[in-house]
Amino acid sequence: MKRIALGVTLFLAAAAGAFAQSDLQPLAVVKLNKSETITLKQLKNRANFIQKQYRVENLPVEQKQALLENLIAEKLITQSAAKEGLSVTDSQVDDAFLRPFSQQLGMNVTKSQLEDLIKKQTGQSLDDYIKEFSGMSMAEYKAYLKNQIIVQQYVFSKKKAEIDAIAATDEEIRKAYEMNKSSFVWNDMIKLFLVMVPKESNDMAARALATELRNKYEKDPKKADEIKNSSENGKNYRAGELTIAKTAQQAQQLGWSIDKMNELFEKTSGYVSDVTETSADYQFYAVIKKYDAKMLAIGDSVQPDASVTVYDYLKGNITAQKQNQYFTAAAQEISKELDTSSNVDRKKTGDALTKLLSNW
Repeated sequence: MKRIALGVTLFLAAAAGAFAQSDLQPLAVVKLNKSETITLKQLKNRANFIQKQYRVENLPVEQKQALLENLIAEKLITQSAAKEGLSVTDSQVDDAFLRPFSQQLGMNVTKSQLEDLIKKQTGQSLDDYIKEFSGMSMAEYKAYLKNQIIVQQYVFSKKKAEIDAIAATDEEIRKAYEMNKSSFVWNDMIKLFLVMVPKESNDMAARALATELRNKYEKDPKKADEIKNSSENGKNYRAGELTIAKTAQQAQQLGWSIDKMNELFEKTSGYVSDVTETSADYQFYAVIKKYDAKMLAIGDSVQPDASVTVYDYLKGNITAQKQNQYFTAAAQEISKELDTSSNVDRKKTGDALTKLLSNW
């Protein structure tokens, strides 16, 4: 019985080894500046990333082939950029990583703040959250971001004048407003001054600091800037203004219940809350200002107290769309020029490639 079990174990190990070997087979070698191999596993990882972003079960063979060509183009451009001395720092990558989260939350967040927020809302570590979201480890995801930044910077360096000259026309902007007028609305909104003191290893000290800051603010709301500046200069708490819309999505992002959201919007300007406890911190807020829901005209500000109007917003978006379209075409043009037989060795082509990509 033991010999049979051992035989099965060896068979399974051999099968797993064959599968791994298959995943590591090279599809192409890019050698413009150095030799980099694109494997089937790398292509699968990129396809998995796309599937997660667009929530599709599987990609057709044609899209897998297009992804392979994109990987080749990406490596050609990053190698050409490296050859010309273009580089990207870790801080640039970190900024690019945090930017989408900051935009969603309406405030700048650090990595540690994001880790706390993800843990509070999902119970996951940031690494696990990124893995679930992208199918990549944190290191893989940041490497992906780094390559995207390099490609962007390289293409912009070659086509800057052409890209800068692209802009939305007044006619395009006004047509876009008329087509999307119903989407330009303010929900009921409220601007808060929010202070959060992490518990860490000392609950009593955190509560005492939160209470001290609350009392300081209540006594003189003009101290808000002083409190905020201290938090940005290494003090052990976070403070800043936050504009919240009265929506279920906003409540979910904050980890609040609908009842808590409704309770908040019943408060009047000048209200200062008591210090409350969460699983991660002690916090309080002050209501700075409230805004009623309304439809926005093309000249209205897109956000309360903001200088950007609906017109400006549409102009920026349409211009960015046109520039992105040109950028994509320019990147393809540049990579095509670099895609020579001396720079790229395609190991799988034609029917052999189609057959391979059809099997997963």
